[in-house]
Amino acid sequence: MTSKVLYMFGISFLSSNAFAAAFDRTGQSVSAFLQPGNYFEAGLTISDSTVKGKESGKLDTTRDIPNSSNTTYHPNTALKLQINPNFSFGLIYDQPFSSDATYKGINNFVSASNDKVLIPGYTVGHLAAASGQNEPTGGSDYDVDIQNLSFIFGYQPNKQWNFYVGPAYESFQSNIHLRGRAFSVWNGYNLDSKVTEDWGWLTGFAFQSPQKALKLSLTYRSAITHKVQGTETAPIIDMLMSQSGKDSVNQYLQSINASSAYIAQIDSVLNQLTNVTSTGTTKFKVPDSLNLEFQKGLTKSTMFFGNVRWVNWSTFTWRPYLFGETSEVIGQLANKPDGYVLIHYYKDSWTANLGLGHKFDPKWSGFSSIGWDSGAGGGPVEGYYNVGLGLQYSPTPKYFISTGMKYSWFNDSESKYKGLTSDIANYKNNYGLAYSLKIGYRF
Repeated sequence: MTSKVLYMFGISFLSSNAFAAAFDRTGQSVSAFLQPGNYFEAGLTISDSTVKGKESGKLDTTRDIPNSSNTTYHPNTALKLQINPNFSFGLIYDQPFSSDATYKGINNFVSASNDKVLIPGYTVGHLAAASGQNEPTGGSDYDVDIQNLSFIFGYQPNKQWNFYVGPAYESFQSNIHLRGRAFSVWNGYNLDSKVTEDWGWLTGFAFQSPQKALKLSLTYRSAITHKVQGTETAPIIDMLMSQSGKDSVNQYLQSINASSAYIAQIDSVLNQLTNVTSTGTTKFKVPDSLNLEFQKGLTKSTMFFGNVRWVNWSTFTWRPYLFGETSEVIGQLANKPDGYVLIHYYKDSWTANLGLGHKFDPKWSGFSSIGWDSGAGGGPVEGYYNVGLGLQYSPTPKYFISTGMKYSWFNDSESKYKGLTSDIANYKNNYGLAYSLKIGYRF
């Protein structure tokens, strides 16, 4: 086998986005589909990061926020069939977008009886005691899982060009639990969504020149909109809508000698909350993206490779139904009649990776890479720099086993996030590790 074939095996990990902007996890490479002949691969990437921070002081405290990131596992597999010299078919499965975080300790993302509710000085403990309901407990956690299966049909008019297109089937599920003062009246909010499935598409082309040991591809993936239905609960909102809750708020306002105009405004908002419907459908839009992947032989035993990825995160907004409806009412008190969004990113993300592969002998090859990610303008991870190393063993020309590791330095996040928790916390000196194991087989 030539070196340019061998090196493609390791590129999919070393150019992947294990800690990329927003929810991006795999980079959605199509390199497996561009392998010659019939090909199968299966792999697993484990991501283990440290994401800790400190409260910004905007809510009067600067307490530590312990590591909130959970270890995640991302399986992937691909099958490519060369039906005849001109037509090929491929299947690629991965989990391109996900989030898994849990907040612990004593901070604004963990519930406490003295968390403020709606009015300065009025707490969750006051409201729960007055309404006879249970206080929210525990810490915030986020679990978003998106799985994708791409069906790719390729046409090769000659040995240099490959044009491909196909549908992409995608599932979405989320479990989001908000806790703590950071989320105001949504302290205790739960969203547990049903699994939804929707379709998108991809298209692209690849060019190769065996004489120059050059190969490149450009792939566009469409946005996919999921219509999400789930169970939403907001216990603080429920307490505020109850008559005992309203009476408690009114009594507290009178005890602090609030103005009659302010009391009337609070009363109007609480009455409007009773008209909010609790169930409905909301949309979650996975953004479109563009991938450029390339490789170039430098010598018979050394290969240069890389990729550049763009994701249209600036169009991304996540506002579940009940959360959105109640936020438009509560937002009147903060001069935000359009309400709040739960998650929003304000810029597109760019990711770039460059690497070298070297063939030591017919059975052993090694890989190294460097990478950069711009971030998407939101959340505790605002882009990164990384380095990666990998090793591949090929007992025979028909199959291989490869393993690799990436270390990422996360950029500091100054909480530029435009969603509900803007400027609540800052994150510094965080990092991530990713490990990969893959097998491949030609038949």
